[in-house]
Amino acid sequence: MPVSIDEFESGDLPQGPSVPEQVVAYLYTHRDQAFTRGELATALDESPNSVGTALSRLKQRRLVRHRGEYWAITDDEQRLRDAYDLHTVSERLDAEDGGIDPAEWDATAPETPHPSDQDTT
Repeated sequence: MPVSIDEFESGDLPQGPSVPEQVVAYLYTHRDQAFTRGELATALDESPNSVGTALSRLKQRRLVRHRGEYWAITDDEQRLRDAYDLHTVSERLDAEDGGIDPAEWDATAPETPHPSDQDTT
């Protein structure tokens, strides 16, 4: 949905659930079915590319299942509950303390990468 340039410039942009949140909610609501990326994009009124990216990331986190062209919510309900709880707590903490300021985060980051991030090959 387009926004006015004034909204864009002021930063007063509409807030709503993210595409991954929408995907999980939709698939959970329709947990007895599987959908193609295009069907999900149409149902959510989002770009197929945004939905595809969300699906890929959700698959990495094992929150959705993928077979052929079709996607469905995970059948591991405990994993889904845990992810939802973590998301809820993170949102609450961000609201309480203003979240993470990326510039401040970068300013305090160490100069050398953590050993786990270094290429050992």
